[in-house]
Amino acid sequence: MIVTLLIIITLTFFLMHAAPGDPFDFDAEGGISEQARQNLLIHYGLDQPTHIQYFNYIKNLATLDFGPSMVSRSRTVDSMIANGFPASLVLGFTTLIFSVISGIILGVIAALRHNRMVDYVTMIIAVLGISIPNFILAMIFIKYIGLQFDFFPVARWGTWRHVILPALALSSGPIAIIARLTRSNMLEVLNQDYIRTAKAKGISPTRIVMKHALRNALLPVVTIMGALTASVLTGSFVIERIFAVPGVGRYFVESISNRDYPMIMATTVVYSTILVVMMFIVDLVYGLIDPRIKLHKKEG
Repeated sequence: MIVTLLIIITLTFFLMHAAPGDPFDFDAEGGISEQARQNLLIHYGLDQPTHIQYFNYIKNLATLDFGPSMVSRSRTVDSMIANGFPASLVLGFTTLIFSVISGIILGVIAALRHNRMVDYVTMIIAVLGISIPNFILAMIFIKYIGLQFDFFPVARWGTWRHVILPALALSSGPIAIIARLTRSNMLEVLNQDYIRTAKAKGISPTRIVMKHALRNALLPVVTIMGALTASVLTGSFVIERIFAVPGVGRYFVESISNRDYPMIMATTVVYSTILVVMMFIVDLVYGLIDPRIKLHKKEG
């Protein structure tokens, strides 16, 4: 995990500095003067060689010091992340929970009603969820659900009702992926010999599905949770901007356009850490779902 994070930080840092220009590009037609630009470069340490800046950043990162923002100069990046991260965490967590529960339920229903109307409708919904970008759905939800019918508030934040629309827009793709994957795995598992044996013993259909079939069908679903987490996290940047969610996403979008190096690096570190931790949790969950998978020490 540490090596992975270090590689991500290193690549992001050097690619960011390899882009032409800097946050204080001189503009003779109304921007800052060249002398002021040089003073700012010296103040933020950008006048030093890139490798020196890199080692200084790693040293500060070891103490969780992300440095000052180059745009909001009265605030530190640490305070901005601490201010916006709770909203992003609530939105991301809600989206993941809603995606997993809804996707599994739709996939199981489609598998149990294979080649029937419910199956066809569920798969059509799944295809639409994958095909339509979440920012397009966000616009539709705002226009009809939020403004026309006034079911949920738009562009505000504070209660659980403000989370619904952005979470729905953000979860459309993950729900579709999980539903299709659950359906295909359930169909495969339901045709296994041990399922036929369980039916022959007179075990109730509900117990067969919940205890025997679903547990084995969920392993591939758990496998993609790391990738889905990345999709939700990166997709939340745009959705937060559309719904005016006071999360980290707005800082990230603004930092890209303003070349705010410390904020770009901070959001990269925070979200990469979440992703790596989620991948680690996925590996642990394998052993809980499938008893055949065990963690053991390396011999030798």
